[in-house]
Amino acid sequence: MSQLPSAFALHDERFHELVGLKPSLELLLEHKEYPFAHEAGVYLPSTNEIFITSNQYFNSSGQRCIQISKISAGDAKRLTREEIPSDDVPMANGGINYKDGILFCAQGTETKPSGLYYMSATPPYTSTLLISSFYGRAFNSVNDVVIHSDGSIWFTDPIYGYEQGFRPKPELPNQVYRYDPVSKGIRAMADGFGRPNGIAFSPDEKVVYVTDTDWIHGDGSTDGMRPSTIYAFDVSYYSGQPFMTNRRLFAMAANGIPDGIKCDMKGNVYSGCGDGINVWCPGGVLLGVIKVKGGAANFCFGREGSLYILNEHRMWKAQLAKSVRGALLRI
Repeated sequence: MSQLPSAFALHDERFHELVGLKPSLELLLEHKEYPFAHEAGVYLPSTNEIFITSNQYFNSSGQRCIQISKISAGDAKRLTREEIPSDDVPMANGGINYKDGILFCAQGTETKPSGLYYMSATPPYTSTLLISSFYGRAFNSVNDVVIHSDGSIWFTDPIYGYEQGFRPKPELPNQVYRYDPVSKGIRAMADGFGRPNGIAFSPDEKVVYVTDTDWIHGDGSTDGMRPSTIYAFDVSYYSGQPFMTNRRLFAMAANGIPDGIKCDMKGNVYSGCGDGINVWCPGGVLLGVIKVKGGAANFCFGREGSLYILNEHRMWKAQLAKSVRGALLRI
């Protein structure tokens, strides 16, 4: 095997097959004014565009805000970034492809509800609130979301918004939920987390992964005794309904927290951590790391092994083996 570029740290020989013969890491965009590239990462194959959300920052009026951006994902020399009206998706965070647009997690504010918001992918980018409470009890600060093939919406709801001072006192535990947009039914699926964050299904949807980022709290404090962990659950059915069963520790991040999480079609698990994108095999063995200084909160797969990495003030593109396919879009 040829030696990998310095940006690709090998921990298991299987990483060679995953990254291919000519892996690369390329800086696509940089914006110094605010951390524009933090969460979501929703690739639209029909237009070759990526919707992302910024980290929190204070605008010129001194207001805390999060900005949604649309990135053209063509040739690096012709990349453009468009700021999308974001007020109707209060404090946006994670997102996923949904119908013809994007389903965003909104963390909410003191006066605007946290919940799931559907936004159109074209101007005027209208948004609609799908759900904001568990039978009347307001969500804390909805963080990340994934769609099951049966149409149900699974999402995480930690208390980061309250800890960071822009949400009311929590009314619910730190939990994972399942929402049925047809019946409008909402179920609590799993509890016992410090701070549930990223969520993803295995390609066959038999396993659901949830990251617990309790290592860092909303006030910025960290504690090495708290979880920085990916948990795996089996998706089991009883009386025709899914349950998250057989909870087990899948992997722990050695550097920072495992934030956003996704799988490829072979079941390998990718997560944005303090040193970049960590990749584990389905059995929980760390295969390698795509090293990005400053780490990565989230990322998304594009076409044929392309991986778009969100690195706060920078956005990168890693090129893996062209045979790699993300499990969400399978392209």
